[in-house]
Amino acid sequence: MRSYSPDLTPPWKRSKLAPEVPAEPDLVVEEVSTGFCGAVIRCEKTAEGPTVTLEDRFGKHRVFPLVERGFMLEGRVVTLVRPTAGGPVRPTRTASGSVAVPGARARVARAGRIYVEGRHDAELVERVWGDDLRIEGVVVEYLEGIDDLPAIVAEFAPAADARLGVLVDHLVPGSKESRLAEQVTGDDVLIVGHPYIDVWQAVKPSSVGIPAWPTIPRGQDWKTGVCRELGWPENTGAAWQRILGSVRSYRDLEPELLGRVEELIDFVTEPGLD
Repeated sequence: MRSYSPDLTPPWKRSKLAPEVPAEPDLVVEEVSTGFCGAVIRCEKTAEGPTVTLEDRFGKHRVFPLVERGFMLEGRVVTLVRPTAGGPVRPTRTASGSVAVPGARARVARAGRIYVEGRHDAELVERVWGDDLRIEGVVVEYLEGIDDLPAIVAEFAPAADARLGVLVDHLVPGSKESRLAEQVTGDDVLIVGHPYIDVWQAVKPSSVGIPAWPTIPRGQDWKTGVCRELGWPENTGAAWQRILGSVRSYRDLEPELLGRVEELIDFVTEPGLD
């Protein structure tokens, strides 16, 4: 007969059990000892025990052991465990990496808006941030160019309860875009941009399956030149569908675009605006 030895450790010194969370694909966690934050890519059995591979927003991968209280999820310590086989898996994250809200209804549209330059920009933002935008009630519209940006902003008339955010392509010092942006000021309008000639370049080449975006000489149509250099049919509409189809989540986009879109969403949804 086995003898019973009571645990004499004071309650306040005992380790609290951490909730077990299945390491489902796309779950974003932080490893407690290193601070590395990333999305779950896969779980594997190894000779040393089960491991999980995380990918951060820059595409870097790291492998960690699945140990008790080894990760942080939304500010609390958790124990990741291998997901059980079989049965449907409900996504835990949206394409942008935000917490998914199953069954959430779209919010009534805010007065504030986000403007982007063209249709491709709008489609890419919808692809990655669409779920978040609907929950927040943010409408994204495209302008077909920003040559009339000051007049467009003036017509919108941004206000404290109707903020305007604008995403601009090729917003670099000395560019036409930067000169137009400098003409627009106000506490309730925010203009940000990425350095790329076109939003196509904001998609990582590795996601599209190319080594790099080609350099196109000045004076040539950039999109047509890209198709020609990559050996694609010179049909920019079909090329864009190919590029857009390669985007599955925020991990397929360059950080220079990710940060700017997140900044605009935060700006037009700041608490207390409605």
